[in-house]
Amino acid sequence: MKDIEFELNSLEIHPNSEIKGIISVSYPGRYDGVVINTQIFDSNEHIIYKSYNQKNISQNVSRLFINKDVMPENKAEFTAQINFEPKQEHEVKFRVSIIEQHKEIESQIIFAKYSI
Repeated sequence: MKDIEFELNSLEIHPNSEIKGIISVSYPGRYDGVVINTQIFDSNEHIIYKSYNQKNISQNVSRLFINKDVMPENKAEFTAQINFEPKQEHEVKFRVSIIEQHKEIESQIIFAKYSI
């Protein structure tokens, strides 16, 4: 098993649909948390994270850091949305990284498609 495992509920994303992700960390060393960065190719739009581990996020954030202290059993779940109406299909890159003292230890990347 890798130090970080990441999966999405679907690799086909549509406007205003809920995106769910699950992150599992098995890194044996000390770490501060995980960060999720997302890029929507050929677009200036952003993903909006709504919650993590059942806790709602009160402000719109396009980059999400989850502290290890709120990751029971080194696991995290998050929800997000993309709200704009695409005129074409976009590739969406999700990159989840383990962070230790402001440094990236390991990451995993998943690509999804965003369309109507």
